Amino acid sequence: MGKSINPDDTRLKWKEAVSTETTTEGVMPWRIPFAQKDLFAWQLVDRAAMPAGVRLEFRSNTSYLEMFFDSIFFDSIPDRSPVDIFCDGELLATLPTANLNFLRVENLGSKNKAIQIWLPQWGELRIKKLVIEDNAILTEPEARKHPEWVTYGSSITQCRAADSPSQTWPALVARKNHLELTCMGYGGQCHLDPMIARTIRDLPADIISLCLGINIYSASSLNQRTFQPGILGFVQILREKHIDAPIIVMSPIYSPGREETFNEVGMTLQLMRSEIANSVDILKGLGDMHIHYVDGLDIFDNQYENLLPDNLHPNNEGYSIMASNISNFLAPYLCLE
Repeated sequence: MGKSINPDDTRLKWKEAVSTETTTEGVMPWRIPFAQKDLFAWQLVDRAAMPAGVRLEFRSNTSYLEMFFDSIFFDSIPDRSPVDIFCDGELLATLPTANLNFLRVENLGSKNKAIQIWLPQWGELRIKKLVIEDNAILTEPEARKHPEWVTYGSSITQCRAADSPSQTWPALVARKNHLELTCMGYGGQCHLDPMIARTIRDLPADIISLCLGINIYSASSLNQRTFQPGILGFVQILREKHIDAPIIVMSPIYSPGREETFNEVGMTLQLMRSEIANSVDILKGLGDMHIHYVDGLDIFDNQYENLLPDNLHPNNEGYSIMASNISNFLAPYLCLE
C-alpha cells in the first residue's frame, strides 16, 4: 500500500516557488504571490501558475516514489511538460505528465538520499499526495548555502520547448553553477510589469538577470517613449532592497524577421538592444556599479538560426547553447561571498 505523504507536510520543501496555494485538493506552487494574484494581469497569472524552475525536495530511503496530481489547464491547453527525478544530484528519470494524474518511479535504492522533483516548466500542476514505502523514513532536505539567482524573462526563459524542466537554460545554468534558481520566465508576458518588479524585489536574491524585449516587441506594448523608462523604473524598484546585488540585463537573442522590421509602435530588435544598453549606461552613470549589460546576440546569434524552429524559440539544443554562453557571462559575478 505504501505510506501516503500530504503535500503540505513540513518535511517537504517547495524550493523557489514564490508562493503555494493549499486547499483540500492539494498544494499548487505559484510564481507570483497567490494571495495577490488579482493585482497581476490575468494573462500573466496563467503563466505564473506554471511551476517552471520549481523543485519539490526531501530526503528518504524509499526504493520507489509515487506522485498523484490534478490536471489543471488554462487556455484549454492540454499538454504539459514532464517531471525530472534527481537522486543525490543525479538525474534518475524523466517521466511524462501530459494527460496523466499519476506517476511512479522505481529503483531508487535503499540508502537515505536527497530526492529532488523538478516540476513541469509548462502546464499547471496541483500535487495531491506522495506515496513512499511503508517503512521508509522522510526528512527535510539538508540546508544548502548556494547563491540565490532570480531570472526574469519571456517564453525564451520559461523554455516550453526544452525536453524537460532540468533542460531549460535557467536550469542548466543553475545546476552548473550551484545556484538556487527562481525562474520568472512567463511566456508572452515579459512586459516590465511593476508588480513583477515588486515581487522580485521581495525575493531573496544574490544575483538577478533580466532578459528583456521580445514580448514587448511582439505585442507592441511599449514604444520609444515608454520602453526605456520602463526598464529604469523596473531596476530602481529592485534596488529598493537589492542594493548591491549584481543585475545582469540581457537584450533579445537573434530572431529572423524581427531584427530590422518595425512593429506597430516603431520598434525593432536592433533598436531595443540599443535602448537596453543605453538604460544600463544611464544607471551606471548615476552610480549603480552593480548593473551589467549583455548583448543577446553574444548569447545566441544568426549562426544558430537553424535551432529556431519557429524563428523565435530555440529548441532543446539551442537552449543548451544559451546556457553555456550565459554561464560564461555570469561567471564574473558569482563570487558573492
